[in-house]
Amino acid sequence: MPITANDPNRTSWLPVPENSDFPIQNIPFGVFITKEDVVTIGTRIGDYAIDMGALQQLGYFEGIDLTDDMFMQDTLNDFISDGKKTWRLVRNRLADIFDNNNSELRDNQAHRDAVIFNIADVEMQLPVHIGDYTDFYSSREHATNVGKMFRDPENALLPNWLHIPVGYHGRSSTIVPSGIPVHRPMGQTMPADATAPVFGPSRLVDFELETAFITTDANIMGENIPVGEAEDYIFGMVLLNDWSARDIQKWEYVPLGPFLAKNFASSISPWIVTMDALEPFRCSSPKQEPTPLPYLQQTGDHAFDINLEVSIAPENSEETVVSKSNLKYMYWTMSQQLAHHTINGCRINSGDMMGSGTISGPTEDSFGSMLELTWGGKNPIKMNDGSERKFINDGDTVIMRGYCKNNEVRIGFGEVSSKLLPPLPIK
Repeated sequence: MPITANDPNRTSWLPVPENSDFPIQNIPFGVFITKEDVVTIGTRIGDYAIDMGALQQLGYFEGIDLTDDMFMQDTLNDFISDGKKTWRLVRNRLADIFDNNNSELRDNQAHRDAVIFNIADVEMQLPVHIGDYTDFYSSREHATNVGKMFRDPENALLPNWLHIPVGYHGRSSTIVPSGIPVHRPMGQTMPADATAPVFGPSRLVDFELETAFITTDANIMGENIPVGEAEDYIFGMVLLNDWSARDIQKWEYVPLGPFLAKNFASSISPWIVTMDALEPFRCSSPKQEPTPLPYLQQTGDHAFDINLEVSIAPENSEETVVSKSNLKYMYWTMSQQLAHHTINGCRINSGDMMGSGTISGPTEDSFGSMLELTWGGKNPIKMNDGSERKFINDGDTVIMRGYCKNNEVRIGFGEVSSKLLPPLPIK
């Protein structure tokens, strides 16, 4: 079935600002609350949120096999469970409905009033119920930088890194959408000059620039997903700020890896950009040497050219861009991550989220964390207001943006923006 929604010549009868992340070629999916406190599944074109529950009730999805309440739910999980054919049919239909040449909804003011909202008048929600969350560690540049800082610089990568997409199981209960503030975590740390651990707020709160992909129901327990089929089970992608408390992590991570340093908060952008929408932005991956084992080998282009940017906005001050990177630098692809995740028979469900791991590029201004950008705090970053940052201060807002662009079209993710607040008092 062709992806007609991607036609670069399409225009919408809804106005779309120049360089918008959400032209008619995007058609992302999310969940929002209207001014009337109605929760609905929707999409976005330009600066307009579109109520897909209302569209369904008005008959605009007639001919597509959907349950009667498919888009009148508070998560996308059931829609995602319906699979790739349904996702494509619905997205193609939405592109047709809002195409400049289609007058059916455009010229029906009563229907428009029920369906279309200004984006400023809706409140975005977490788009899926995330049952499970896995975070990978798939940027060679990031892993090398961390290895240089904390281990032997001549042997920065651990022996397994070039053979498997390293990952760990995270905590889904503290994944929040953009706009929800995050509190500085409390925990144990071991100061450099101490002989025993101390308890208190983390002093080294950091962002991690990541993307994440959302899966559909993919397998039964005991069954693996072949690398060549993995993309069929990926619904789409979001931006991910995977907050990290570096000092807590340094003390706790041996021998079992990240724990309290990572599970206090992860922030995601609210609109899921589909893999269909990202299709025009495929690109080649970095060369993998040594050649991966057969179950991880793939041919063709399975990376995506997604420009990424991180800014820090001190309280009551303008933001400063601190990093510009790109998903195409990632050593391990999403399909390799999913294939490896399931090679042991691990079950994957609708709404599961897989983080890319910190996305660092080859240059110092493309590193994906403050840990790298300031090299452990040794080289502070100057903000536009004259202040300096080694890590994230209370009151700072971290803003991540991402977009794809070729000669014909530009689509993006919007942003994930989160403010760091002081710790809550211990009860």
